[in-house]
Amino acid sequence: MNKEFLPFHVPDIGEAEIQAVVETLQSGWLTTGPRTKQFEEDFARYVGCQHAVAVNSGTAALHLALEAVGIKEGDEVLLPTMTFAATAEVVLYLQAWPVLVDCRRETLNLDPDQLEKAISPKTKAIIPVHFGGQPCDMEKILEIARTYNLAVIEDAAHALPARYGGKIVGTIGDITCFSFYATKTITTGEGGMATTENPDWAERMRIMSLHGISKDAWRRYTAEGSWYYEILFPGYKYNLTDMAAAIGIQQLKKCDRFWKRRQYYAELYHKGFRDIAEITVPPVGEGLQHAWHLYVIQLDLERLRISRREFIELLRQHYVGTSVHFIPLHLHPYYRDNFRYRPEDFPNASAAFDRIVSLPIYPKMTEADVQDVIETVRTIVRQYRR
Repeated sequence: MNKEFLPFHVPDIGEAEIQAVVETLQSGWLTTGPRTKQFEEDFARYVGCQHAVAVNSGTAALHLALEAVGIKEGDEVLLPTMTFAATAEVVLYLQAWPVLVDCRRETLNLDPDQLEKAISPKTKAIIPVHFGGQPCDMEKILEIARTYNLAVIEDAAHALPARYGGKIVGTIGDITCFSFYATKTITTGEGGMATTENPDWAERMRIMSLHGISKDAWRRYTAEGSWYYEILFPGYKYNLTDMAAAIGIQQLKKCDRFWKRRQYYAELYHKGFRDIAEITVPPVGEGLQHAWHLYVIQLDLERLRISRREFIELLRQHYVGTSVHFIPLHLHPYYRDNFRYRPEDFPNASAAFDRIVSLPIYPKMTEADVQDVIETVRTIVRQYRR
């Protein structure tokens, strides 16, 4: 058993990232500049997309993506209730209306079978969220979107590097938005990226990410640049710094190695809980590559004498950090009170919420750490099963 507390997540930052930041500081170019451009090019090459736009958060990427495809006041955007605040917030930024949709009970991904009944004449887009790193059923979602002429903006904050039908997430929907927050599969501390095949959307996002200033505004401080610039639109302040991009360039080089470690740890968890009826492990759909940003188990509370809250507290007492992903949006006061959502409106998400626990899974863990988590969970279940 653990003698020291195992955090839920620790980023894997090495000497390469540290040296890259030092070199950036020494270069004198701290904000958006050549390293940000390199990070965009490297990321586009890795994903296999035509355009990648670096920004300062995954939230910023989602906001810019919705704005680029033309979401306006009064429009409706479909998105899962089982997601983080950002997915719906960005819709509200544009004075549009987030319409929540239930999840599938097993994967916790958006249930495409619930989409059509949520579509109205005001619906303009769908935001599938690849929960935990497992791709949504994109074939069904895209079929519905094309039938009703809806844009598909993928929230891939968890999904680098995930694959669906042989295609890497980032090349499937109209625009895909990634997060490089500290807990994500690669990190820049704070940061995000939007990928697309559409040059007009890419150009719009790039311009709007820096005050709506004409293209390549950052070049005005280079030898080949000019002091002159034009404001084309009322934009935002969403640009990524070169310091963050320097970290991202190095992290991206390790992305496949990080994923292999997460995949291995997920397999250890699967094996470790295989004979525990009180625990359901996350299923992986056929033909999919799960990014394993999260490893979310579901407790069979009818077989246990403790609640999910008590289960988490017992893990903490045994020095294991955990989290819960997520409190569904319809249970939060803002959405409950302003949109009149009730728990029974989303039975799958409401039922899952009481049962889900996210266990640690990250490259900086050791195999011994994973085995400690497995043994701790098994001990608690044995002690408190009915």
